[in-house]
Amino acid sequence: MKQAMTPFIKWAGGKRQLLKEIEERMPKEYNRYFEPFIGGGAVLFSLQPNRAVINDCNRSLIHTYRSIKKSPTKVIRELKVFDQEIIEGGKEYYYYLRTLYNEKMIKEEYDMEMAGLFIFLNKHCFNGLYRVNAQGLFNVPYNNSKKPSYDRENIRAISKYLKKVTILEGDFEKACQRAKKGDFIFFDSPYAPLNPTSFESYTKEGFDKGSHERLAKLFRKLHRRGCYCMLTNHNTEFICNLYKEFEIDIVPAKRMINSDGKKRVGEEVIIRNYK
Repeated sequence: MKQAMTPFIKWAGGKRQLLKEIEERMPKEYNRYFEPFIGGGAVLFSLQPNRAVINDCNRSLIHTYRSIKKSPTKVIRELKVFDQEIIEGGKEYYYYLRTLYNEKMIKEEYDMEMAGLFIFLNKHCFNGLYRVNAQGLFNVPYNNSKKPSYDRENIRAISKYLKKVTILEGDFEKACQRAKKGDFIFFDSPYAPLNPTSFESYTKEGFDKGSHERLAKLFRKLHRRGCYCMLTNHNTEFICNLYKEFEIDIVPAKRMINSDGKKRVGEEVIIRNYK
């Protein structure tokens, strides 16, 4: 019996709101589950496949997954201290921890404190947005929240489940190298900009127009290999043209990180290489 789990962080483009539509369109049977852009893991934690391979290029994110898998008690211990201190320290304490996090990134100190900082900052920064500047340093401002940054039982349940999950860090194409016929790959790919002329602003985060084209090429390669593939993204002409020979369903979606509430409604596509 599955134990209910929810993402331990908020992530741009997270799929909690589309879980029903995604699960309705999944293949009835598959072998292993691959998710090359794991992000917050909403789909993974909902499905809880017995054989899963997850990946992301964000080192801090993958370090946090691995830390929860290995030592949930130590991660919880770090978070407990941060949550207690933010009540008294507020804004000043948040920026102190943000500086500490950046210093640890520079020194490459990926320890349990780093995992705790990653979760804490995610829950106390503006809109749960993970953004870095040109120097690669986290620079999202405080959201003025003093709420707890974790759920103890959820962290423990996630740790228990992750014991049977292979966790990789790196490029999405490399993460799919061992995918075979009958495996299911879910691509929750970084969003393409709604305005096709805006691709230039995406290059700092490492997923430009060429990256989307390379992903579409991989999608076709896995299709020829006999894998089941599903991909989600904004409903744009660029994305639809990249996958025009496949099944494309348009679904309504909210864009939770937009600062203008009136612009938080849009459309996404769920693309499949099977019916």
